[in-house]
Amino acid sequence: MTEPALREGRSAPSPECPPPHPSPRTPSLVLPPGSCDAHCHILGPAEVFPYSPQRTFTPLDAPKEQLAALHAHLGLSRAVVVQSSCNGSDHRVLCDALAAGGGRLRGVALIGETTTRAEIEALHSAGVRGFRLNFLPHLRTAPTRQEIDSVLERVDGLDWVAQLHVTGSGVADCESLIRSLPGRVVIDHLARVDLADGPHSPALRVLRTLLDTGDVWLKVSGVDRVSRQGPPYADAVALAASFVAHAPERVVWGTDYPHVNIKGAAPDDGLLVDLLTDIAPDPGLLRRLMVDNPTDLYDFPPDQHMEQT
Repeated sequence: MTEPALREGRSAPSPECPPPHPSPRTPSLVLPPGSCDAHCHILGPAEVFPYSPQRTFTPLDAPKEQLAALHAHLGLSRAVVVQSSCNGSDHRVLCDALAAGGGRLRGVALIGETTTRAEIEALHSAGVRGFRLNFLPHLRTAPTRQEIDSVLERVDGLDWVAQLHVTGSGVADCESLIRSLPGRVVIDHLARVDLADGPHSPALRVLRTLLDTGDVWLKVSGVDRVSRQGPPYADAVALAASFVAHAPERVVWGTDYPHVNIKGAAPDDGLLVDLLTDIAPDPGLLRRLMVDNPTDLYDFPPDQHMEQT
């Protein structure tokens, strides 16, 4: 692959970026109206929205039309689109999706010391309501405290969510940082804890303690990433259910579509929806998880009826 092709985002997809499931099943679970996919990505098309030359992986295209079709199939009517690290700080693909979303979408941005306040205010106007901090080495070098403070200064007054992506012992390693962040913090994908460390691991103990502060939220998504058993991911589903029971007012859920940087085949998104029957087994818990909590966390209009995509 030539260097010009790399710059234009056309290199072959990385091995850890398999295609999404070719035929996700129709969920048996009927989700409540206004249900939100609180973590998904829009990727490409690369010919229109080139991937960053500094990216650490190259995904297959998963444009906004593809995501909308999946949401219609699953019964989801709102979504939070998270800027992928393969796009870096170029938010054109995110803003394009938000503009086409008709109020159904919110965004989470990737910003840094070079992002200006004017750029951030434009992102806010477009529908961005959070910024992501990546602590996974395969995505980027972990941000320094100076970088984080610079970001916090730039988003001051916007009530954005700080979204942390950690793995293994990361939530315990970052405990003091998380406690020091102003406003609300949401931790991605069950903190991607290692279930091999057991149910009383330092990471899980810290995670429960952080949830008890009232300022920390958890995405009970990514059971396919956390499970050590494979589908239907019973070990990770049980963990997710325990957190929904522990802090029902501070949990949200997402598909993580199109499931980049994984080992093996992508999960069946219809199955992931059906697993919510076990993760939030009560209708009231399910509504909190899928409707009320994401509405609060990501500043969706609370009374606006949202048709399915």
